[in-house]
Amino acid sequence: MPTGDQSFKTLIRELFEDVGLLIRQELRLVQAETTQKFSKARHGLMSLAIGVLLGFCSLLILLQALVVALAEFMDPWLASVLVAVGTGIVALILIKSGQSRLDPQNLTPDRTIRSVQKDSELVTGRAP
Repeated sequence: MPTGDQSFKTLIRELFEDVGLLIRQELRLVQAETTQKFSKARHGLMSLAIGVLLGFCSLLILLQALVVALAEFMDPWLASVLVAVGTGIVALILIKSGQSRLDPQNLTPDRTIRSVQKDSELVTGRAP
C-alpha cells in the first residue's frame, strides 16, 4: 500500500511528465504552424516580386510608346532624351522623398519616448 509521501511523489512526477509532454506538443504545433506561415509568406513574396517585375516591364513599354509618339513631332533621339530626362527627374524626386522619410530622426518614436519618460518620472517620484 503506497504511503501518502510516495503517492505525492508519484503525482508530482506525473505532473512534470504531463507538463513536459504538453510543452513538447505545443512546440511541435508552433513549428508546424510557423512552417505553414512561412510557406504562405514565401508564396506571397514571390507573387509580389513577379507583380512588381511585370509592372516595371509595363512602365518600360509605356515609356517606349511615349518615345515613339514624340518621335512623330521631333527627331527620335531627341524624343528618347526628353523621356529619359523626364523619367530621371521623377525618379530623383521620388528618391529624395524616400530618403527624407527614412531619415532616422523621422523614425524616432517621439510620443512613446515622452510617455516612457513620464512613466519613469512618475515611478521614481519626480513627477512635476
